Amino acid sequence: MGTLGKAIYTVGFWIRETGQALDRLGCRLQGNYYFQEQLSRHRTLMNIFDKAPVVDKDTFVAPSASIIGDVQVGRGSSIWYGCVLRDVNSISVGSGTNIQDNSLVHVAKSNLSGKVLPTIIGDNVTVGHSAVLHGCTVEDEAFVGMGATLLDGVVVEKHAMVAAGALVRQNTRIPCGEIWGGNPAKFLRKLTEEEIAFISQSAINYSNLAQAHAAENAKTFDEIELEKVLRKKFARRDEEYDSMLGVVREVPPQLILPDSILPKESTKAS
Repeated sequence: MGTLGKAIYTVGFWIRETGQALDRLGCRLQGNYYFQEQLSRHRTLMNIFDKAPVVDKDTFVAPSASIIGDVQVGRGSSIWYGCVLRDVNSISVGSGTNIQDNSLVHVAKSNLSGKVLPTIIGDNVTVGHSAVLHGCTVEDEAFVGMGATLLDGVVVEKHAMVAAGALVRQNTRIPCGEIWGGNPAKFLRKLTEEEIAFISQSAINYSNLAQAHAAENAKTFDEIELEKVLRKKFARRDEEYDSMLGVVREVPPQLILPDSILPKESTKAS
């Protein structure tokens, strides 16, 4: 952002501050001495009673996600946009796990058996978009598909997979190396070695992608505006015209994605 842009931004900031000050003065003149500022009450991390979330510093938590109460999230995990993990009873998420957009993780405080069931999610687990996990256990390197629902007492063993949209009934155990699906969920078949390898790779991919999202969300206003200018300028390039002039244009470093989230050349070739 240039000098003129900064000046305009500063003027706009003070105009807004002046407007708020005049609004407060108007409230007082009308006899209302309490000025209630309209703010979004969303908080990414929030205590409930005496319970506070514990989130590793290397975890990516999207700005629109909510982690509330007795929740622990391990190193390198990612909680994506619109997710809710909440309760006064224990929710544990291991390391390298991704809980994707709009998923809900809750616990069973009371049920027919009278048990209090925490929700335990292991390491390198993938939980697909809009999944619901309620008072269940998902072991290391397991996979829960998009829109799946896991009810109280469910156990998904290591290297097991729940298909998209499945409803897994209470106290069901899904053994290692199997895929279950349907409503209610039933055994479909054994997983192949390639599918088991995909579960681990999926966790790695999301861990790398989370780093890019974390970096983007950490940018200042000036950095965002500078990037807009660079993208606009770089979008105008004409490779054919440049080659005729012998001009070589390098991509600005701000627009280069990390190597960890770029597709490998061998993948393209195949």
